[in-house]
Amino acid sequence: MTVPSTYTEQTLTSWLVDRVAEYLRRPPTEIDPAVPLAEYGLDSVAALSLCGDVEDAFEVLIEPTAAWDYPTIRSLAGHLLGRLEART
Repeated sequence: MTVPSTYTEQTLTSWLVDRVAEYLRRPPTEIDPAVPLAEYGLDSVAALSLCGDVEDAFEVLIEPTAAWDYPTIRSLAGHLLGRLEART
């Protein structure tokens, strides 16, 4: 899993799209960052795994409910960017 070297909402969105696409076994081009993850059928196990991937990749704690609290990739990327900026 390649982690972006600079953190912008766009790079985080792209990283999250790739991860979600992998969980859903779909090409990243089929994942719209503005569509709620639940509409793609992302289940709680995949959502928890996604949160774990975020923590591992970016070394930042993220709530286990983040995928539900921030229901789109775009909103989750914004939340993650805020968390990353807060630690510096």
